[in-house]
Amino acid sequence: MNAQNNLPVIAIIGLGYVGLPLAVEFGKKYEVVGFDINRKRIDELAAGNDHTLEIVTDELKKVIRTEKETTGIYFTYDKSSLRSCNIFIVTVPTPVDRYNNPDLTPLINATETVAKALKPGAMVIYESTVYPGCTEDDCVPVLEKHSGLKFNIDFYCGYSPERINPGDKQRTLTNIKKVTSGSTFQAAQTINELYKSIIPAGTHLASSIKVAEAAKIIENAQRDINIAFVNELSKIFSLLDIDTSEVLEAASTKWNFLPFKPGLVGGHCIGVDPYYLAQKATSAGYYPEIILSGRRINDSMGAYVADTVVKLMLKKQINIWHAEVLIMGITFKENCPDVRNTKVVDIVKELQSYKANITVYDPWANCNEVRFEYEINCLDTLPQSKTYQAIIIAVGHHQFKGIDYRALLSEPGVLYDVKGILDPARIDGRL
Repeated sequence: MNAQNNLPVIAIIGLGYVGLPLAVEFGKKYEVVGFDINRKRIDELAAGNDHTLEIVTDELKKVIRTEKETTGIYFTYDKSSLRSCNIFIVTVPTPVDRYNNPDLTPLINATETVAKALKPGAMVIYESTVYPGCTEDDCVPVLEKHSGLKFNIDFYCGYSPERINPGDKQRTLTNIKKVTSGSTFQAAQTINELYKSIIPAGTHLASSIKVAEAAKIIENAQRDINIAFVNELSKIFSLLDIDTSEVLEAASTKWNFLPFKPGLVGGHCIGVDPYYLAQKATSAGYYPEIILSGRRINDSMGAYVADTVVKLMLKKQINIWHAEVLIMGITFKENCPDVRNTKVVDIVKELQSYKANITVYDPWANCNEVRFEYEINCLDTLPQSKTYQAIIIAVGHHQFKGIDYRALLSEPGVLYDVKGILDPARIDGRL
């Protein structure tokens, strides 16, 4: 605790979609150090700008701490600034590698950084999505090794899974109930009260860190499996010449029907987290069939969309070889600039295998980031003097709803709506 005011000094490690909103809310009441290894990110935040668009400039500038203030955020990439903190909240990404194995490198590196700043009495809270047991089995030994302190004697841990939904301005950090946990009874109580102080929606104190970790991972695994089910239905109904959307609308009239829709499943949560649970299950001696089956179906949807569009083009006698194809959107979801693990890339790669000429347009994406991550060129403005043999609406950005697509299509041409944002009478196909 801060000796002068008996309040916590909180370090947020990682200032992305999860860490920044957390830092802002804590910064309204406490002294916060916002730490990230990305210097460019720190510079933009210190200037009051957030390229993720989660926090508006006016709100961010209000919580940037000045020298005279005892609350607010100090943004830094200097590790020595962490030494003044006694509560550390780790919010770094937990991706998978090219073989879909969990990659804990960012988490372990962040844990080492925290360990070197730990003092007796400190608490380390993890929000990054992990498999059950990761905090105590993988992170705690690193904390002990690099700090020289003993777990649950000199320092304590907790886990409070993030529930940030990028681009969602209704379900935000403060109005979503927060699951909390701690490594001892007293640590759990302290952590729970800390989060309660910034989240009006309240908290749910889990009985253990493992329970909290497991709760987070099944939230996204459940969604993944349900989406995989309707994706498989979409494939079946397409063969039977039945409109999937009409079937789902009819089925939704039953009170307990779950209204999931088919689509591409990417991003840093639903498209990744099930692999963490699957890996842990496998290491415990159980092969998770349903979880991995759902992943296989959802990972196949990009290629399925591309192949479906090619078939529609061939039916209209459009030569796919060097055909001009416009793909609307490259982010992993609508009205959000996040391109991590976007499955639109799979559509692009599959169409490129047919030697089609691909134009990607996305007003939300950072096209430099897209080129760096995926070696795909994209445009942030829509070309007006060109027509295309096929247009695929891959993301449901609000800007895409009022466009005259027929003016952009050659004759003949194919308009395919992955997201179902257009009138079915205007399109040639949809999931």
